[in-house]
Amino acid sequence: MPTVLDQILHGVREDLSTRRADLPLERLREVVETAPPARDALAALSAPGGVHLIAEVKRASPSKGALADIPDPAELAAEYAAGGASVISVLTEQRRFGGSLADLDAVRAAVDIPVLRKDFVVDPYQVWEARAHGADLVLLMASALDQEDLVELLALVEELGMHGLLEAHDEEELARCVQAGGRIIGVNARNLKTLEVDPATVTRLLPLVPQGAIGVAESGVTGPASVRDYVAAGARAVLVGEALVTGTEPRRAARELLAAGGRQVDVEETA
Repeated sequence: MPTVLDQILHGVREDLSTRRADLPLERLREVVETAPPARDALAALSAPGGVHLIAEVKRASPSKGALADIPDPAELAAEYAAGGASVISVLTEQRRFGGSLADLDAVRAAVDIPVLRKDFVVDPYQVWEARAHGADLVLLMASALDQEDLVELLALVEELGMHGLLEAHDEEELARCVQAGGRIIGVNARNLKTLEVDPATVTRLLPLVPQGAIGVAESGVTGPASVRDYVAAGARAVLVGEALVTGTEPRRAARELLAAGGRQVDVEETA
C-alpha cells in the first residue's frame, strides 16, 4: 500500500512534468545564468550567538489541512526577518501544502537573508528551478531519494552556488546524509510515511550529526520549551512553520523562540 510520502511524490512528479513542458530545461538554465548569485546560507547558519531560526511560509500540511491563509507571503517573510530569522523557508509543493514558486518569488523579493526552497526534490530540473527563483538553500530528503540521486542532486545544488539541507528521519538516513557530504543536516520529527510526529526522534539523532555540520531540528516545535529541548540535544538551528503561521504576531513569536535558544535579537532589528 502506498505511503503518504509515495502519494505526495506521485503528485510532485506529475506537476513537475507540466512545468517542464511549459519551460524546458534549456530555457530554465538561461534564466539561471542571468540570476544574481546565491546568498551563503551556510555562513548565515554558522554565526555564533545561540540557535538560528529557519522560519517557514507554510499554508497547509497533509496532516492538518489548511493552517493559514497567508495573503501576503512577502509581508510574513519580512516579519520573520525582523524577528531575527536567519533563513526563510518557503514551501513550494502545491497539492498538499498549498505552496507555489510564486510564493518563493515574493519572499525572495522581500528579504535579504537566505531563502530555502522546501519541496520534494526528486529531479535536477527542480534544482535549476530553485536557483532560477532565487533560492539559496534546497531541501533534499533522504527518505525520497536513493543514495546516488542524493549525492548527485547535492553536487548540482553546490555547483549552482547554493547549499543543501539534507534531511533524515532515522539512523540509516542520517548516515546517508553524512556519507553524501551534507554540511547542513536536518532531523525531522515527522515521519512523512505516516505523518506521525515524535520529537524524541530529533533529540535521539541530533547528537549523531558530525561536529563539522550544522544540525537542524525540524518539526515538533510548539513553543520555546521545544526549542530548549532541541538545543540541549545539539540543534544549531530550528525549522519552524506551524507554530509561527498559526499565531498572530510572527515577529514576536520568532524572537521568543530565538531567546529560548540563547539568541537575542537587537531591538533595532525589530523596529
